[in-house]
Amino acid sequence: MRASRQAERREAILGAALEEFAASGFAATRLDDVARRAGVAKGTIYLYFRDKESLFQELVRTMIGPVVGTIETAQIGDLPARAIAEMIAELFVREIFGTRRKDVLRLIITEGARFPKLAEFYYHEVIERATAALRALLSRAAARGELSSDALARFPQLLVAPALVALVWNGMFDRFAPLDVRELMRAHLDILFGGRKAS
Repeated sequence: MRASRQAERREAILGAALEEFAASGFAATRLDDVARRAGVAKGTIYLYFRDKESLFQELVRTMIGPVVGTIETAQIGDLPARAIAEMIAELFVREIFGTRRKDVLRLIITEGARFPKLAEFYYHEVIERATAALRALLSRAAARGELSSDALARFPQLLVAPALVALVWNGMFDRFAPLDVRELMRAHLDILFGGRKAS
C-alpha cells in the first residue's frame, strides 16, 4: 500500500513537472509551482528527485525512453526498408506527436542550447540510442539492395527530419494552418522510397 502511494505521488510530481515545464520552460519553472500543482509539499519532491534537472531527466527517461526501446527491440526480421520506415513514422505520430511526449521534445528544442547539460543527457538517452538503432536497420536494408544509396544508413536523421518540422510547426503555426502529420510523414516516405506502397 505504501509503495503504491509513493508511486502515485512520484507520478503526480512528474505530471505536474511536465505541465509546468511546458507552460513556463525549464528556466522559469520553480519546484514550488511543481509541488503546488502536484498537491505535495516542496520537500516531498526532494524525496524523489535531487533537483529540477534530475526531475527533467526522469521525465525524459520515463516518457521518451520506452519509445526508443520499442525501436531498439523491434522484431522486424527482413521487413523491407519502406515497411520499417512506415513503422517508425507511425510510432512517432501515435506515441510522440499524439501524446504529451511531444512537449518533452519541444522543451529540448527550445531549451537545449541554453541548458547544455539537458541537451547532453537527451542526446545520450534518446538521440544516440535511436540513431544507432535506425542506422543498423537501414544498413541492413542498404546491404540487401533496397536503397538506391547508403545515404539513409549514414544519415538516419533524414528519415526523422519531418518529425522535427512537425513539432516546430505545431508549436508555432498550428493555430493558423494545422498540419496533417501522418500525411506529412507519408509524403516524406514517398520522396525517399518512390511512390506509396500498394495497400
